[in-house]
Amino acid sequence: MSEGGVVASFVVPVHPHTVLAPDQNPGWRNLRNAFDEAAHTIRNLNADLLIVYSTTWPSIIGHQIQADPKPEWVMVDHDFHDLGSIPYSFNIDEAFAHAWDDANRNRGLQSRCVNYKGFPIDVGSVVALTLLNPDNSIPAVIVSSNMYANRNETTVLAKSCLDVIKAQGRRAVAITAMSLSNRMFTDFIQPEDDKIHSLKDDEWNRKILEFLEQGRMEDVGQLSRTIHRQIRVQKVVAFKPMWWLSAMNGNRNDLTGQVLAYESIHGAGGAVVHIDPTPSGVGDKEYDEDDVEYFQGERGVLDSADEQSEDATPSNTTPEVSTTSSGPKLWDPVEGEDAVNTDTAPKPVGAYPHARRVGDMLYLSGVGPRQPGTNAIPGGPIHDEAGNPLDYDIKAQTQAVVNNVERVLHEAGGSLENVVDVTSFLVDMKRDFTGYNEVWAETLGRVGPTRTTLAIRSLPTPIAVEMKVVAHLPK
Repeated sequence: MSEGGVVASFVVPVHPHTVLAPDQNPGWRNLRNAFDEAAHTIRNLNADLLIVYSTTWPSIIGHQIQADPKPEWVMVDHDFHDLGSIPYSFNIDEAFAHAWDDANRNRGLQSRCVNYKGFPIDVGSVVALTLLNPDNSIPAVIVSSNMYANRNETTVLAKSCLDVIKAQGRRAVAITAMSLSNRMFTDFIQPEDDKIHSLKDDEWNRKILEFLEQGRMEDVGQLSRTIHRQIRVQKVVAFKPMWWLSAMNGNRNDLTGQVLAYESIHGAGGAVVHIDPTPSGVGDKEYDEDDVEYFQGERGVLDSADEQSEDATPSNTTPEVSTTSSGPKLWDPVEGEDAVNTDTAPKPVGAYPHARRVGDMLYLSGVGPRQPGTNAIPGGPIHDEAGNPLDYDIKAQTQAVVNNVERVLHEAGGSLENVVDVTSFLVDMKRDFTGYNEVWAETLGRVGPTRTTLAIRSLPTPIAVEMKVVAHLPK
């Protein structure tokens, strides 16, 4: 068997207009023609696998991989249901999906396959596979976009995929289903009135496309942080596929790119771009990201390099203290005979362990949403360094707390299923209880521990929620 590889990559838009209404707007027709050209290119390459990374399939804990060999349903987009429906029946490579799942776990990622009737395929994947593989002749696999995955996690996800591609000798096409700018009009517009929502969005879209056409895939991945600071819409998920696509192409800057179309779709920026792995001959450029091989659990999605640097020197005696811009100093967790500590959980803000085991019982110290390694707060901090209040997402914070709890439990040989009692602390009960309660219902609520929720004035770091957890871990 010959060694496999990625024979082409494509960036494609996610909205259903190119399938259901291409002739209502010249730009939509232009995008549809570009899809058709891309499908023709894929056929000529004799590709035997399509891999879709879709931003319209979000996940929270790890990544999910579609493994139903024949998903069939009718997709109606919730934003554009007036355009009609897209019946689909796809050919999914179940064996590759499970092999990728195994490869993810081997590299330290959380991952699972999805295979049950009625699980809806997201609009981005439906559009991509309907137009790029209209006769279903090429098997496909679809992976979700984790809302909190950082550059390292996304890179390792791609490397796991490449492990399987090479092992199976596949001729794979990597596809990112995504918008560029994603600021859509909130009111109904006539098709002829469609345009990019703002001048700034258009300028950044064109800068991205300029880099892609020059084959500078890795530079686009690094540019994402600058874009995130410049645009008003904090659409982090839009940049993850660039991280993934860069890693799928070896983080290179000497690829051959071609922009087949760039148009607006209800205000958002949509493009069809072909990335050919053939070297462009212009010479590669510096790659200055960490070349990670194994995911350690850190998740600072868009932090700068300065924000990510911490003293990670282990200590078994006096705890080491490091500084953080998100609250008080951080400490290495206190070691001891019954202590349970893990590098995959955030550092404590004082001299105590992550947890302590007493017989069959595990007692966790208060767990917040801060991310290990970077101290970033998913959903944003509740106030700035001057104490001025900021808007934040309580659901994202609560989910991050549950994730951190799970990491400590895993280190002790347990899981969320072992939790028997939780005391939760909210700094704004009136504002946050509903969102916190919704995340609880989908996570710990399914396990059924007892719970007490208390309103408190503040927490040591600028977070909105913390949990004190007790678990039973029978030997």
